[in-house]
Amino acid sequence: MYAAIRSATLFGTRGTPITVEAHVGKGLPGFTVVGLPDEGCRESRDRVRAALLSSGFEWPLRRITINLAGGGERKGGAGMDLAIAIGLLVAEGIVPTDAVERCAFIAELGLDGSLRPTSGMAPLVDAVSAFDVVVAASAAAESMLARPSRLRPVSSLAELVDVLVNATPWPTVAVPNAHVVVDAVADMADVRGQSSARLALEVAASGFHHMLMMGPPGAGKSMLARRLPGLLPRLTEDEAFTCAMVRSAAGMQISSAIASSPPFRSPHHSISMVAMVGGGSGHIRPGELSLASNGVLFLDEMGEFAPTVLDSLRQPLEEGVVNISRAHSAVTMPARCLLVAATNPCPCGEASPLGCTCQTSIRQRYVRRFSGPLIDRFDIRIKLVKPSTTELTGGSAGESSSAIARRVADVHRISIERQGCLNSAIPADRLDDCAPLSREAMSWLRDRLDEGRLSGRGYHRVRRVARTLADMNGADDVIGTEWVEAACGMRVPIIPSVERR
Repeated sequence: MYAAIRSATLFGTRGTPITVEAHVGKGLPGFTVVGLPDEGCRESRDRVRAALLSSGFEWPLRRITINLAGGGERKGGAGMDLAIAIGLLVAEGIVPTDAVERCAFIAELGLDGSLRPTSGMAPLVDAVSAFDVVVAASAAAESMLARPSRLRPVSSLAELVDVLVNATPWPTVAVPNAHVVVDAVADMADVRGQSSARLALEVAASGFHHMLMMGPPGAGKSMLARRLPGLLPRLTEDEAFTCAMVRSAAGMQISSAIASSPPFRSPHHSISMVAMVGGGSGHIRPGELSLASNGVLFLDEMGEFAPTVLDSLRQPLEEGVVNISRAHSAVTMPARCLLVAATNPCPCGEASPLGCTCQTSIRQRYVRRFSGPLIDRFDIRIKLVKPSTTELTGGSAGESSSAIARRVADVHRISIERQGCLNSAIPADRLDDCAPLSREAMSWLRDRLDEGRLSGRGYHRVRRVARTLADMNGADDVIGTEWVEAACGMRVPIIPSVERR
């Protein structure tokens, strides 16, 4: 009459173990799911009923109560279908209780009794990895990312019941081990000209500094941004698996071969706030910020994004995490990414005043779509011009990404050995220890502060960029005026008075 079956549900990017309790008792025939289920869980009644009948089992014409026990948060998805079906069979005495004591069940049921994968298989399996995890055979490769102690891929409910009841051998399914592979990335050698932009890109990669590029169409903004992942160090095995778990939680198809290059996400400018930062009214899912964690988030044509979407990035960029709160749940998801944005100087895209066809009010309205606090969070801001004809047609190939990546890796090593983090993440209260300024450099920065050309946040960010420049050039621990001036030179005002607010 009663059974308790292990399963898991998804909260953001993490799986949480739950217990699916099934009770079949006297009363009018009915099926009730309690325990804060979402609409997908409530619909399990029809899927489970059809799957049981298609597999040759009787549907109990009694009062059925399903309780999703575990935490006070809303449970979602169809991944608990199999656990509900097994719970009913155990409560009816068809499946012995001891056969499921060491098992956890995660799969959606088809109406024909087949087992199907559900979104977030990797984090769901990770939540119950200490048990024998029964999943759909088609989800075996993705489930192996969680490295469970024992995975039991099965194709259908009838096949699973036959194993549990008759103790027949578990089906043999060839499952490749999860492994990290080296994938191809675009090379900086393809970029012609743009020497100052190439340097700025190397500084951004070396210190993990957010970067904004403004220039006319064809200047190479997108081309440069798409080559940034090739300058960053390859992901460690743990980082690669973490990125794969986030993609799995987002419902993306992944295989056992995991890319070692940092992720690169470039959402369209029509994206909503929920799709960017994560969330959802019912089931909370990771957004582009979390999918870009440990990699690059590129906002092409930033002037076309909704201002509310852009401003929603401010807190995650500072803290490295996204905090989503709902009435019944609160989820924290990773958001440690390198933000790179590109924008035209105006709607028509022409950089020169003589070539621009936009009215002054239109140009000002276009640039004001970027709030001052958001612009202030870009450590590096540069303006690009179109490369010359000689550079495009006759220029020699630029330096390769592999050569630049070696220098970037050296700066990463130096900064981590010194302060335990990359330069962009140096806490403000440790700047005097990790990025000390010479007397002349401090005096120069004080003058910029007195003039109102730097905000308090800008002052700290300039020091961090100067620290990166000094590390790139093998300078002493004390940062001189030349590096502070160079850091300020990479902080071109995009919005007039952005530094004077």
